[in-house]
Amino acid sequence: MIYKRHIVFIAILLGFSALAQVQSGKASYYAKKLTGRQTASGERLHHDSLTCAHRTYPFGTLLKVTNPANGKEVIVRVTDRGPYVKGRIIDLSVRAARELGILAQGIAPVTVEHYNPTIVPFKPEDIIDLPEFDIGTNEGSDTKPIWMELRDQYKKKNQP
Repeated sequence: MIYKRHIVFIAILLGFSALAQVQSGKASYYAKKLTGRQTASGERLHHDSLTCAHRTYPFGTLLKVTNPANGKEVIVRVTDRGPYVKGRIIDLSVRAARELGILAQGIAPVTVEHYNPTIVPFKPEDIIDLPEFDIGTNEGSDTKPIWMELRDQYKKKNQP
């Protein structure tokens, strides 16, 4: 029983790690006459959209497709299943194929990898220099506002 659990765990782990790797293979593109056709995800295909068909990635996944011949890259979204032709790994929209420079070839070698647009947050500096505004009126005393006094105390305390 434990042996079967190990096999299932390894199979699942390998399945997910396969999705995270870079794939190399041939890409083709949809013909313009297929514009308006419903894709497997339920969306309508349009030749000017940056979409693709892939066999295993979930719908909505962003993929970075690179043409190694000229170094051009494009980010596409998975909206369909396929291609079901041996040796091909992705079907692109006409616009994506144009941006990669493979329209004249029809079928071209590409690399496909998962694209994650997450921005890594940065650590802000301890002291943020903000512009000083002198907000006051002609009436009243010439004392500093409390925020200026607190800022000056903070600067004195944190100076080496």
